[in-house]
Amino acid sequence: MNNTPETYKKAAMLNHAPVTKNRKKLRSGSNQNMFAYFLLLPSFIFLSLFTFYPTLKSVYLSFYSGPMTRLEFSGLDQYKDVLSDEIFRKVILNNILFIIGTVPASLFLAMYLAIWLNKKMAGSALLRTSFFYPTIIPLIAVANIWLFIYTPQYGLLAKFLQGIGAHGPNWLGSQSTVMIAMILMIIWKDTGFYMIFYLAGLQNLPKDVYESAMIEGAKPFQMFRYITFPLLMPTTLFVMIVAITNAFKNVDHLYIMTKGGPDNASNLLLYHIYEAAFTNWDLGKAAVLTVVLIAVLLSITAFNYLFLDKKIHY
Repeated sequence: MNNTPETYKKAAMLNHAPVTKNRKKLRSGSNQNMFAYFLLLPSFIFLSLFTFYPTLKSVYLSFYSGPMTRLEFSGLDQYKDVLSDEIFRKVILNNILFIIGTVPASLFLAMYLAIWLNKKMAGSALLRTSFFYPTIIPLIAVANIWLFIYTPQYGLLAKFLQGIGAHGPNWLGSQSTVMIAMILMIIWKDTGFYMIFYLAGLQNLPKDVYESAMIEGAKPFQMFRYITFPLLMPTTLFVMIVAITNAFKNVDHLYIMTKGGPDNASNLLLYHIYEAAFTNWDLGKAAVLTVVLIAVLLSITAFNYLFLDKKIHY
């Protein structure tokens, strides 16, 4: 074996070559990561200013009580007062009823409309636009439209009932009907929005599975039960989280229609926070209610993604 200096140099160069390549790869990967972080920096700044900081500030203010001009540290007493408040319990119950009334009905109607409009038929584009149109109308405008519908004696619904010889209740002035009226309005507004997600999900489903089912003689309901519905579960999970979130944040209509009345029968948590902060100027109570809202939303989202997500086959 020739152990000349040239041989040692060649061996060293061969051993050094993989190390050099690895260093270049690491530098390249590091540069790509830095570029990715640079692109994410504007979003992180906005999240910090308008999400993280207000959240931390709300947690901080939740331990203080009193008027805005002279807040005093109260510790957990503020939480005890809010959680034992009868109005707070009623508002939470209203929100639960609102979710139960709007989310399942909206998802069912959205899926039904999407399956119907996914078929090739004349006028399907016009029908899709018609069902989606309420989504682009601001909720304040929707509230004014439905306020005209629900107005006693002179409203559209009252005139219709008078035409068939019936008399409807005061939809927004009765504790037994105001929540039903709110639920119907939100279902009308949000169903078209969720329908778009289901249409996108249906168009991504494999066609060969349906062809095989048709060859085997499967009926339409069987194909929906054993093929369409299971394959749409990822879309359903996403839409359900969006619908539950909307059920907590869609409160603009309350300011126009009921102000949370009668006797807090239509009041929801987010509107209750608005009243505490900007009507009563009780920032401590509003901060506690905000922390409760954040905790509820995080719990619902975590349950959906950590528990239900494991039962879904993608």
